[in-house]
Amino acid sequence: MLNHIIAFSVRNKLIIGLFIIALIGYGSYQFTRLPIDAVPDITNNQVQVITIAPSFGATDIERLVTYPIEQANSNISGLKEIRSFSRFGLSLVTIVFDDATDVYWERQQVAERLQKVQSQIPAGIGTPELGPVSTGLGEIYQYVVRPKKGYAGRYNETELRTIQDWIVRRQLLGVKGVAEVSSFGGKLKQYSIEVDPNKLLSHNITITDVFKALESNNQNTGGAYIEKGPTVVYIRSQGLIGNMEDINNTVIKNTADGSPLFIKDVADVKIGYATRYGAMCYNDEGEVAGAVVMMLKGANSSEVIKNVKERIAQIQKTMPEGVEIEPFLDRTKMVNNAIGTVERNLLEGALIVVFVLVLFLGNFRAGLLVASVIPLSMLFAIIMMNLFGVSGNLMSLGALDFGLIVDGAVIIVEAVMHTLSHSKHFTLTDKIGQKEMDQEVNSSASKMMNSAVFGQIIILVVYLPIFTLQGIEGKMFKPMAQTVAFALLGAFILSLTYIPMMSAVFLSV
Repeated sequence: MLNHIIAFSVRNKLIIGLFIIALIGYGSYQFTRLPIDAVPDITNNQVQVITIAPSFGATDIERLVTYPIEQANSNISGLKEIRSFSRFGLSLVTIVFDDATDVYWERQQVAERLQKVQSQIPAGIGTPELGPVSTGLGEIYQYVVRPKKGYAGRYNETELRTIQDWIVRRQLLGVKGVAEVSSFGGKLKQYSIEVDPNKLLSHNITITDVFKALESNNQNTGGAYIEKGPTVVYIRSQGLIGNMEDINNTVIKNTADGSPLFIKDVADVKIGYATRYGAMCYNDEGEVAGAVVMMLKGANSSEVIKNVKERIAQIQKTMPEGVEIEPFLDRTKMVNNAIGTVERNLLEGALIVVFVLVLFLGNFRAGLLVASVIPLSMLFAIIMMNLFGVSGNLMSLGALDFGLIVDGAVIIVEAVMHTLSHSKHFTLTDKIGQKEMDQEVNSSASKMMNSAVFGQIIILVVYLPIFTLQGIEGKMFKPMAQTVAFALLGAFILSLTYIPMMSAVFLSV
């Protein structure tokens, strides 16, 4: 069968040439779509359940929140393990699945079970929520929101955090490929109602009365409508609290003489902030607010970072005067350094291979012909990488060995050159006819193809044990083995088709 393929390639040069042009065109297009990263993502397949329970201790959270969530999710198909920890105010349950399970199916199963768990968790403790669809390598961009020089005293920590949460974060969440924007630093704004116990006693009310008054007076109500000639007037009652004055004027009850008792009569309403467990400072210039941008699992980090930077530039134009967004961690630099190392190594390796081929083959055209297999096999490998979801990184692209790739092409070209150089028939001829050259290439390539195939099979067999690796080891090293296998497969196909065809055309002159 291999001999028939070689003979077909030599006879039908135009068809093979068109296939090579198609490979170059489609491979170049796929190259622009190849996900680029620094290293493979070795994070296991997991779903996180996060429950925020303010004011509750670790013991209560473990017993009332974490344990019921673990029990409800312990029988999902594909489950490998469940990890969790409980601390003051927080429950985090990590549910790990095998790699063959789809992450969105996992999240659906966990979400269905959380609906049942919610009825078991006492009211007021917290609501379990699923974590973002991201991984351990999802932190691609970090920035701070800080005052510009000369505006240091104009914005405090609470205002910076409010700008981050309500202006910056909301716009970044709309960027394609962004899974979550986690804010931190600053002070989370809250309205603080500081009740005076003595005033409660003097008016014969309790703190529960204050809670109920705030709850019942903080809502809108809808009605029907009133017909008025050819038009209608819709009825709605606005009761949502919008500012501190609304809180102060909230009625708790009517006193004995019929006058209303307001919140401001028993409490002081102020702007406060949530309990803090740390602070974010910037270059010894005071506190700032900031965030971490999390990338969606499986997204192209380079593309997502590019989109985030474009959106940051747009958001900066809408920021209040004197406030700026300044990045302090950008994974583009790490990716560029890693890919730069790969590009330099691949280029140097290719040049060395070309030099050695020209030197030992003794023919410049033959050396370039064999060397041309390198970029073509790379394009084939990139097409297969996109097809099988392998990203370009230091492990996958950095493992390519061009000496292995051109092995089959060297054998065929060398056999043709040996025949042309040592055959008595050709040494006495100044010019070789195309038909005669086609026959000679077909004969030489057919004789040596078995040896070329055997050599490439041996190389592929060496990489087979890597495909059996599981877990972190498999995620780290499988991309390397896959990329090498794709490149070798491409070089093998080119050795059967492209090399015989080009040898018949360019080595006959």
